[in-house]
This record gives sequence, structure tokens and C-alpha cells, in this order.
Amino acid sequence: MDSEKQSPPNGNPPADRAAAGPDAAVAEANASTSKGWRFWAVFPALCITTLLAAVEATVVSTALPVIVHEIGAGEEYVWILNAYLLTSCAFMPLLGQLADIWGRRYLMILVVVLFALGAGIAGGANNLAMMVAGRAIQGIGGGGVNFIIQLIICDLVPLRERGNYMGILFLFFTIGTAMGPFIGGAIVERASWRWVFYINLPIAGAALVLHLLFLQVKYEKKGTLGEKLRRIDWIGNILLIAAVVSVLIALSWGGTRYPWGAAQVVVPLVLGLVGLVLFHLYETAPWVAVPILPERLFTRRTPAAGLVIAFLDALLLFWVTYFFPAYLQAVKGQSPIESGVNFLPTSIISVLTGVVCGVVLSKTGRYRPMHFLAFGFQSLGLGLFSCLNSETPKAEFIGVQVLFALGIGFLIASNLPAIQADLPDKDASVSAAAFNFMRGYGGIWGVSVPAAIFNARCDAEAWRVTDLAVRQHLTNGRAYGFVASSVQAGTAGMSPEAQAQVTDVFTQSLRMTWQVGLAFSLLGFFLVFVEKEIVLRTTLETEYGLKENEGEGKRAKGDVEAAKSTDLSDETK
Repeated sequence: MDSEKQSPPNGNPPADRAAAGPDAAVAEANASTSKGWRFWAVFPALCITTLLAAVEATVVSTALPVIVHEIGAGEEYVWILNAYLLTSCAFMPLLGQLADIWGRRYLMILVVVLFALGAGIAGGANNLAMMVAGRAIQGIGGGGVNFIIQLIICDLVPLRERGNYMGILFLFFTIGTAMGPFIGGAIVERASWRWVFYINLPIAGAALVLHLLFLQVKYEKKGTLGEKLRRIDWIGNILLIAAVVSVLIALSWGGTRYPWGAAQVVVPLVLGLVGLVLFHLYETAPWVAVPILPERLFTRRTPAAGLVIAFLDALLLFWVTYFFPAYLQAVKGQSPIESGVNFLPTSIISVLTGVVCGVVLSKTGRYRPMHFLAFGFQSLGLGLFSCLNSETPKAEFIGVQVLFALGIGFLIASNLPAIQADLPDKDASVSAAAFNFMRGYGGIWGVSVPAAIFNARCDAEAWRVTDLAVRQHLTNGRAYGFVASSVQAGTAGMSPEAQAQVTDVFTQSLRMTWQVGLAFSLLGFFLVFVEKEIVLRTTLETEYGLKENEGEGKRAKGDVEAAKSTDLSDETK
């Protein structure tokens, strides 16, 4: 079927509604109700909860060196970051099943509580084990918060309108991520680092109160506790979590703690990849009644392409988020705070673009042009990043940043609707969970892959440095860790000649890093050709919408009965 003429799987084109029978009329009567005060009471609560997860995404980065020193984390400090990233990704499909079994309201309250609990444990940590445990719990809550917010939007507004509200939520997310480094720096300078985590508690408390008061959504309580527990795909979840953990261990150790060819890296990486294959095979088995990632998500070409695009988008976002500041610090010689300020255009431009694209998507219903533009701008930006060096003027590297940020923005509001366009509304939970899982998994690779490329290239280019003591810092996987120290204490003892040589090594290594990133972006561009341009539904069929008061319920019931009566009369005639 041609792209513009493709119909959604559970909707009917306007011209065909009259012939679609009573079910279509009933569905439209249910879905066409206007947004009342209940919706506008829920939406601010979602925005504040988004802010909660967003601040945590970046606030720890500024305070990390102090935290590592205070608790004696040593070389294992990376797990303070990885534990959060790991659980926020690996538990996503499980949360998707729980949302369908126990409803959205209770799960939202649970993930906010888990987020606050994890923050409290991390804030009170006196050793690495306690810190990692707190961050792992916090990651389940943080990932769950982002997922449930998206899912509630899917339950409350038709597919065609979701871009508008997703864009607004991402605006709050960007405000939080932009505030994070400054909040973290201010806390470390003026108070204890523990308040980096404790600051989440009052925000979580406010979010909980708002959700308890206003998040009144439908939920059909059916089945005993035992029946509900049996609906969970326990084996699938265990296989997936174990595989993701194994891959993350390999990516965390590879090129840093151990060489990439060492058994400590190869074995967990192979086990993780094999585990993912076994997980996929198990999920397609006929005896799996409710798989966590149903096969239909990957056999329909548009959802499948959209999920891979989500993976690549997150991979490239993390790629640039970690390595553009490395360019600013290691090549341009800026301080961490200066590089943070100069990186703000990426956050600001991407979200403003996302908000505008959300409106355009709602007006036009077309997502493929946005996806082409997204990877076109990202590819252009990554290609130009490889031309940057120590002599590049500020206006130029800011302008290149803007190009990449535009590409990120085009996907913010259009990626998830594209995935859901060829799936019924009843798949909102599993599709949103798969989307967030793929983005989280892309983030894991988006940190590890460019770090491996950068370190390996620095190893190969280290011969340029004549000072043997400095050269040692650039080899054996230590180059990325040397970036910060070379900007701060490291350059103090270097000769101007050594500083110039180190800058040259970093420039050459970053060039290769950007070029590999460009290859991933071009892959995303060609994947857009796989997608179909499917008509975005303007109706909504869900059992998890807002609860109605008695008067609203009677009016809605009357609309449905009237729709049925009209169809029966038409059939009689």
C-alpha cells in the first residue's frame, strides 16, 4: 500500500467511517471528547515529574569527582553512572507489562517512590557498594518516570496530537538537564555533595502529591494476584536483564580496565550478545502468552525501523554529549564550566525544534520528512565536527553544534508516533516500553563505542608526543580520562611543545570518532526509506483514559448510545 494512503491498524479513514459499522462510531464517540479540567490538572504533574528525572540526568556529572574522592570509589567510579543507566534501560519492558496489569496510576506512584528511595540511599552512602545500590534503584525509578509519562500521554490524546504534548514535556526535560550541571556545581561549592541526591526528595514529594490528587485514570481491576503475577513474562525479563548487564560490563571494562581482547571483556560481551539472541528466540516461542517485546514490534517494517532509529538517535545524542565537551576541553582548552556553557546550544536548539516539530506533526500528520531532515542535519553536523581543530573560532563550532541539534530536535516529537502508527492503541504500553528500552540501550553504546574509538586512536597517535611521561597517559585506554586532567592540573607541568602535541593527538583522535559517528547517522538516514508514511489516527481507543465524574460519564454514555442508534437506523433503512 502506498505511503500516503496507508491506513492505521485500528482506525478508519474519514470517508470509510460510515461503512465501518457501529464499532467505529462507538470508538469515535468515546475518543472525541474534549479535554476538560482533569486533563489540564494531570499535565502539570507530568511536567514536574519530567523535571525530576531530567535534573538527575546531569546533576551528578559535576559533583562526580568529589563523590569519588569522598567515598573512595577508585577505578570503579564508573558504576556510579552505569548503575543508573543500566537499570533505567533493562527494567523498561518489565515496567511495560506492569503498566498493563496494574494500571498507570499505581505504577507512576511506585516509580516516583523508587526514585526518591534511591536518591536517599545514594545521598547517605559511605561506600561504593551503597552508592551503586542507591543509583540502581534510582535508575529503575528514573527510567520508569520517563516511560509512564509518555504512556499517560498516549492514553490521553490521539496519536495525531501526541507530538504537541511530547514537545512540551521535552522542553521541561531540557530545562532540567541544562540546570543540572549548575545545580551540582553550586551544591558542591556551598554545601555537601549529598544534597546532589537529597535535592530530589522535595521534588519527588511534590510530584507524588500532584499524582495522588489529579492522576485519576481508568483501570479495570480483574483477576487475582496470582493470575496477575502469572501474566508477567518472568523468564523473558530475566534473560533480557542478564544480557544487558553482561554487555554493559564488557563495554565498561573494555579498553580501560582490561584490553578489548582480554577474556574479562570478550566473555561477558559474547554472553550478553548470545543472551539477546536467546531472549528473542524465547519471546517468539508459542508458549509465551504475553511476551515483553512482542514479535509484531519487529516484524512490521515501520515500527521495526522506528525502534532502530530510536537506538541510533540515542547513540548519537550520547556520542556528541560526551565528546563535544571533550573537544572543547582537550582541544580548545576550556574549563568544564566553560564547555558546559558552550554546549547549551545543543540542548536549547534541539528542544525548541522538537516543540515546533510537534506542532507541525499534529497539523500535517507526516513524520518521514522530519526523519529525513533529522539524519540529514545530524550527518552534516557530524561531518563538520571532524573538521574542528584548536584554531576553529567560536562562531563556527557553535554553528556546527546548531546543525546537529536541529537533527536531534526533528526526532524528539516524531519518533514514538511513527512507531505507534502501524500498531493499535492497545499496544501503547509495549511500544512505549520498547521505544524507551531501545533509547536506553542506544545510550549505553553511545558512551562506550566512541570512548573505545577515541582511546584506540589516541593509542595509535601517541607517538606524536615526545615526552614519554605524558605519552603514558594517552595509551592503554587512559586517554579519555586524561582529558579533564590535561585541562586542569595536567597542563601545568607540560612544556608548550608537549601541550601542542597532546592537542594534536586529541584532534586526530576526535576526527576519527566523528567520522564513525557519521557512518551511524547515514545508516539512520537510509533506514527512513524503510518506514511507511501511515495516516496518524485522530481517534483514541484505550481502557486507561481519565476517569469521568458522574455527569461526564452519563453524557459520554449517551453519545455512545446515540451513535449506536444512528447506525441501527441506517442499517434498517
